[in-house]
Amino acid sequence: MTDKPAKKTDRMTEAERDAYHAEKMKKKKEARNKILATKTEEKGLLIVHTGKGKGKSTAGFGMVFRAIGNGMRVGVVQFVKGAWATGERDVLEKFPESVTINAMGEGFTWDVADRQRDLAAARKAWDQAKALIADPAYDMVLLDELNIVLRYDYLPLEEVLETLRAKPADKHVIVTGRNAKDELIEMADLVTEMTEIKHHFRAGVKAQKGIEF
Repeated sequence: MTDKPAKKTDRMTEAERDAYHAEKMKKKKEARNKILATKTEEKGLLIVHTGKGKGKSTAGFGMVFRAIGNGMRVGVVQFVKGAWATGERDVLEKFPESVTINAMGEGFTWDVADRQRDLAAARKAWDQAKALIADPAYDMVLLDELNIVLRYDYLPLEEVLETLRAKPADKHVIVTGRNAKDELIEMADLVTEMTEIKHHFRAGVKAQKGIEF
């Protein structure tokens, strides 16, 4: 077995390591500041959280809480989970002046087993979403699980894309749900894919308060 070569810091005293670290961090900060100085544009973003891993809606609601903390007004439309009681909704309802919550889903399609009912619920939720996107009173709109609705073709994809293309220039729109459409990913400014490495559900652990809802 070959020994690993000694690092530069291995031969230093603690004082030398501290000085070396401080100089290294100074250079990193200078490089970072140069990069930040080139980022001058400010605009409303189209943000997509997708992938098979857990945390897509959680990330979206995290942005909602951050926006509220910054004095912004937020609209939320839940396309699927509206039939469920959730902790985040209970918290957000305490801030009616900052956030409007529209829980308009009826559960996952396998729970309802009625395609026409799914179609009607999706259309009603989308109409509300369009109203929030167009309303100048809202700085951010979260479309929770819209990707699932698009996956099952409950809404025309091009209609959704056209609305998002025409959104107010300064408005942030967040879309969550697995299996995001390629066209939506291409259009988005920020896309994050949640990758599942390990999930407690596969070990027989059920959905739990404070974790899944």
